[in-house]
Amino acid sequence: MANAMTAAVARLSRPIVLGLVFLALSIPLPAAAQTETPASKWNLPYVPYEGQDGKDVVWVPTPEALVEEMLDLAEIKPGEKLIDLGSGDGRTVIAAARRGIEARGVEYNPDLVRYAKQQAEKAGVSGKARFEQADIFETDFSDAQVITLFLLPSLNERLRPTILRLKPGTRVVSNTFGMGDWPVDDMVTLENGCSAWCTALLWVVPADVEGTWTVDGKPLALDQKFQLFEGTLGGRAISFGRVWGEDLSFVLDGVKYTGHINGKTISGVTSAGGAWTAERP
Repeated sequence: MANAMTAAVARLSRPIVLGLVFLALSIPLPAAAQTETPASKWNLPYVPYEGQDGKDVVWVPTPEALVEEMLDLAEIKPGEKLIDLGSGDGRTVIAAARRGIEARGVEYNPDLVRYAKQQAEKAGVSGKARFEQADIFETDFSDAQVITLFLLPSLNERLRPTILRLKPGTRVVSNTFGMGDWPVDDMVTLENGCSAWCTALLWVVPADVEGTWTVDGKPLALDQKFQLFEGTLGGRAISFGRVWGEDLSFVLDGVKYTGHINGKTISGVTSAGGAWTAERP
């Protein structure tokens, strides 16, 4: 009899236990448990890894050789400021700081921010390299002369309107990915010592020259798209119009005009040895 009762209890208990197991598996884990990593669980040092999830993109480091090439392409020099948007493990900021540049990294992932600060300390450049945990789309980077980034094209295009409002002459250098239909001003691809993500692209924020100016009483009408422009001077078509920061050039009847833009005035010279000035209202 005792054996029969034990068997009956076992038969009744089995579906109850299975139901409890199913219920336990179906209930979502607390957020802390879902995001817990081996490093956090066992209090191990955080080490970033290629492909880890980020806010808008996974993290992939820029090759060290390209970091240096990006800084060279920007022609950055002491006294200038650099901001790296999506600074990851801090390598670009630290490389700039080693050159004596005041550099700031903006990164959304707090683990990466802490790691980058540690790396800057180890490199002995924490006085020049700063890092902050923030959203790049909510960050003011208007005080930088050089901006570096390694983001997807869609994110570059989201940033583009803000970048184009920066001070003319600000240099922007991207690893691999472009800015939509904004043509590059220069680019370099590493041939040796780099196996992936090996192209640096440069843009220089152009001054706004759109509209009608006056040169010796003649209208200089310019139609600008990014750093390129076309138009007429005194009704005659100009060619090869280009803006590089606050400098511009164009050709008219075989004569090259170069000039410097200062607000509503352009002052320059021609390849024929003359001087010219343009004004606009």
